[in-house]
Amino acid sequence: MDEKKNLILGINGLGRIGKLTLWHHVAKKYFKEIVINIGRDVGNSLHDIVHYIVRDSTYGSLPMYLHGCSCGDVVTDVDESRGTMAIDGTRVTILRKSRNPKDLDWKSHGVELVIDTTGQFSDPSYGADAPGGSLRGHLEAGAKRVILSAPFKIKDKAVQMPEDAVTCVKGINENDFDPSRHKIISAASCTTTCLSHMIKPLLDNIGAKRLLTASMATVHAATGSQQVLDRMAGAGATDLRKNRGILNNIILTTTGAAKALALVLPQMKQIGFIAESVRVPVSTGSLIILVVNIQEDESRESINRTVINDIFRQAAELPGGYLVYTEEQNVSEDIIAMPRAAVVIEAHETHTRTAEVTVDVERLTGIKKELVNELRDADIRIPLTQAVIYGWYDNEMGNYVHMLYELTVHVAES
Repeated sequence: MDEKKNLILGINGLGRIGKLTLWHHVAKKYFKEIVINIGRDVGNSLHDIVHYIVRDSTYGSLPMYLHGCSCGDVVTDVDESRGTMAIDGTRVTILRKSRNPKDLDWKSHGVELVIDTTGQFSDPSYGADAPGGSLRGHLEAGAKRVILSAPFKIKDKAVQMPEDAVTCVKGINENDFDPSRHKIISAASCTTTCLSHMIKPLLDNIGAKRLLTASMATVHAATGSQQVLDRMAGAGATDLRKNRGILNNIILTTTGAAKALALVLPQMKQIGFIAESVRVPVSTGSLIILVVNIQEDESRESINRTVINDIFRQAAELPGGYLVYTEEQNVSEDIIAMPRAAVVIEAHETHTRTAEVTVDVERLTGIKKELVNELRDADIRIPLTQAVIYGWYDNEMGNYVHMLYELTVHVAES
């Protein structure tokens, strides 16, 4: 424990994920000190930053989060000149001078591990001197490892993923992180985190060969990138819906969950997969509707609702797991801030339907022409089961911030 207490964590950005990450680390006390870069002045003094830190419109107050009661000030020793404070006994330093990662001088603060929560630096191929900054700037500033709280996005399609970059979801593929090779780690997204924990039990129990196709739609809470009121689109904008007000609209949008899923579960590369997203007017609490088409196997038990639910029930019983199974009837508010929940399976709503699909032999590929001629008049049918599975996730604290914390500790210990 002494070695753990000597670690200092850096957090770049204090938006939704940055602030809640601070809350979570202060509660867990794995790191002895936390250094946060904001990169600009806020309000009139450091006390205005404290005002922002201890209040949250979604999760309430920091004292209630830490202790379950309004027990007085949890922020003490606020020093304006040094930019320091103590939050529930953990020393926190606020940096307000630079926004470019390479100028942050993490080394002088003793920071070796940084979580970048800004959402501004997602391309791991950019060098430290890239205009406007990059993830590698943190390494030049003295950090040894950088965790990105978002999926990687390489803007140049001709550029391959760098050898020192890896995407990991705790409980799925965190062992892909090689401390001798990887310096930049993506924690994927909240949706990919939830989706991967829904898919993995199916892969483990049914197998990738029998999962013929899959699709998902996430009914997702609002995010900070959306508009409160309608706004005119900027020059060159292609998606005009992003500029519509979130308070009174259901808004169709996109998600990169399918692409990121294949990075943490490579078996998904051989399965046809589509991912869509719909934004709705709630502050947090999201839902994945997963639809899978499974080929039946006569040598095994037929797939039905009970079989699917048993797969997830058993996954929830595994020690140290992050999947929660419930047969209750939930709404999104019920799963907000639920700890250790990458996904909450709503077993009450699992549905299956089995039917036979007739195969057109003429359209089969990889079969010799002679065999096609022999089978032309045959009535070939394949039994398929379509399953619909619902998974809740708190896209901020309960799902993503908690799983990000778990991955951060794994990287620190590795």
